[in-house]
Amino acid sequence: MTRVMIADDHAVVRDGLRHILERAGLFEVVAEAADGSQVPRMVRECSPQVLLLDLSMPGRSGLELIRLLRGEAPTLRILVLTMHAEEQYIVRAFQAGAAGYLTKESAATELVSAIGQVARGGTYVSQAIAAKLASGLKDQSDDLPHLRLSDRELEVYRRLVLGEPITTIATALCVSAKTVSTYKMRLMEKMQMPNEAMLLRYAIRNHLFDDDADL
Repeated sequence: MTRVMIADDHAVVRDGLRHILERAGLFEVVAEAADGSQVPRMVRECSPQVLLLDLSMPGRSGLELIRLLRGEAPTLRILVLTMHAEEQYIVRAFQAGAAGYLTKESAATELVSAIGQVARGGTYVSQAIAAKLASGLKDQSDDLPHLRLSDRELEVYRRLVLGEPITTIATALCVSAKTVSTYKMRLMEKMQMPNEAMLLRYAIRNHLFDDDADL
């Protein structure tokens, strides 16, 4: 059986994923994590072969974890399972070292085949995601301001656009409000945006954050 770990901050999602995997009879769920900061320790302790990883988790973001785990556990195969279908998340996840990318709405029909594919050493991306990625990359330019942002700056930007105050963002990311303010200042400088209103207009115009139902 393939040893699988599930990392998602929603208990109902973890329960649903576990049910799908147990019903398939091909997988053993060896660990579950509800906070990004728990993931590295649980990977070391439980040695999963495949990690199902949500991108938006408290403690540490999924993109940070992918980069960290690629160094700490190079044989671990990471399948991103998220609500985010936007191109910038897909590209960043694969650049960080993910082996597959699947949206939660596709999990019921594609999860078993996706895990099997990445566990065998392959790469998995659904047809819908592949088409969206190809379409977006065809039109994307390296000059777009949001491409200059780090993963953490992009996460802060997303939460600002959703209207979260600095203190709420700090709590969600397990950092200080001062640190979040620094990220905000840096991302505004990189994007050359003088205020939040312009950040919001840019995000809407470029369809940056279309899938945030999990927040």
